[in-house]
Amino acid sequence: MVKPNFVVIYADDLGYGDLGCYGSDVIQTPHLDQLAAQGARFTQWYSNCPVCSPSRAALLTGRYPVRTGITSILGGRRTTPGLPAREVTVAKHLQTLGYTTGIMGKWHLGVAPASRPNAHGFTEFFGFLAGAVDYYSHIYYYGLPGGIDPIHDLWHNEQEVWWNGQYLTELLTERAVQFIEHHAGQPFFLYLPYNAPHWPMHAPKSYLERFRELPAERRIMAAMIAAMDDGVGAVLDALARTGCAEDTLVFFSSDNGPSAEARNFLDGQEDPYYGGSAGIFQGYKYSLFEGGIREPAILRYPARVSAGQVCEQVGMMVDLYPTLIHLAGGTPPQDRLLDGYDILPMVTEGASIPPRQIFWEYAGQLAVRQGNWKLILNGRLDGERLAPDVVHLSDLDHDPAERMNLKDQYPQLVAQLKRDVEAWYQGCLLHTAQE
Repeated sequence: MVKPNFVVIYADDLGYGDLGCYGSDVIQTPHLDQLAAQGARFTQWYSNCPVCSPSRAALLTGRYPVRTGITSILGGRRTTPGLPAREVTVAKHLQTLGYTTGIMGKWHLGVAPASRPNAHGFTEFFGFLAGAVDYYSHIYYYGLPGGIDPIHDLWHNEQEVWWNGQYLTELLTERAVQFIEHHAGQPFFLYLPYNAPHWPMHAPKSYLERFRELPAERRIMAAMIAAMDDGVGAVLDALARTGCAEDTLVFFSSDNGPSAEARNFLDGQEDPYYGGSAGIFQGYKYSLFEGGIREPAILRYPARVSAGQVCEQVGMMVDLYPTLIHLAGGTPPQDRLLDGYDILPMVTEGASIPPRQIFWEYAGQLAVRQGNWKLILNGRLDGERLAPDVVHLSDLDHDPAERMNLKDQYPQLVAQLKRDVEAWYQGCLLHTAQE
C-alpha cells in the first residue's frame, strides 16, 4: 500500500469567521474554499490553547500543552529554551517510518539550538524561530529586554539567511512548493505554519488593492489572508503537478483565534483591534471562550475522504498526531500518553470517536467541554479584559456563542465539571513531573 504524504498548513491568529467557506462575506479565499469543497470542513474543531507556542506544541506532540511543559508564549532571544528533548514530535515519529520531513514557516517552540526544528525531527527547516517577525526585513522586535537590539530571525536549517525585502508569506510558499517538487515520489510530511495574519500587519500593495472598500483594519487583514490563500493555491497546484494530490492528506487550521491586541495597529493607536473576526463566537486570542479556541479546520485526502463533507463532530489539534501515524502504518508510542484520537473514521465512515472530555488551561484559566456543556473558570475575553463571571457554564448546542451563563441553573453540573478540570490539571502537572 502506498504511504500517503501529509501537508499540514497552519495559519496564525486566524478568526473562525475570516474564510469564505466559514461565512465571511468580505474576505475572498477561493483556494481554501476549494480545499473544503474537495474534502471535509469541520465546524467544531479546537486548538488546545488560545496562544501560539502551546497550540503548536499540542499539534506536533499529540499531547496537551501542559504535558509538554510549553504553557505560555515563548520569547525570541537566541538562548530561549523550548520544547524539551524528551518530547517526540509527529515529524520525528514519521522519520522512523521512512518519511522526509520539512517545516517552512514559524516554529515558536524554542530558539536555543537544542530546541530548534532540526533537533525535533525535521529534515529541512526554512523559516523563523520566534513568535513574530517583520514580513519584509524578517527581524524580531517584540518583547526584547531593555538594551537588547532587534534580532534577525530567518533560517535555513542551522544557517542564518537573508532575504531582505521579500514578503515572507510568498517566500514560505516558494519554499513549500520546492519541497514538494524535490520530494515527490517518496513519502513526505510538510508542515507549513504561515505567520499570517499575525501582526505586524503587512501586505503587498497588490493585495491591499483587492479590498479597497473595506475599513483600514479589515482591509489589511483581508489582504494578508488573501496572500496566504494564494499560497495554499500554489501548494495545491504543486501537489497536482507532481502527481501527489490523490495520495496526499492536506490539513488546514489555525493556532488560535483573532488578536484584539492594540499592537496590530501601525499608527500608535491604543484601542482594541477588531480587524479579525471570530464569527458569532465570543472571545479572542488569549481567551478560552469559543472565539479564542474554535478554529477553521479543513481536511482533504482524495484517496480516502469523499468531497463536500461538513463534519459537526468535535475534534482538536492533538488528534492530528495519531491520525497521521496510523495512516503512515505506525503505532502510537508506548512510553508516553497521547491525548488525541485517530479522527479519519469521522470523515471516511461517519463514525463517532469515543465520548471524551476536552480540557484547556492557559494563564490561570481552566475550561472543560463535556458533550454540549462547557465550563470556564477565571475566563478572559482577550489579553486585557476579564470575563464578567469567574464561573461560566454554557450549553453549546443552544448557545454556541456562550452569551448565557447557566451556572446558577445547574449547580451540580458546575461542581462536577469543576472537579474534573481541576483534577485533570493537577494530574497533568504530576504526570509531567514524573516523566
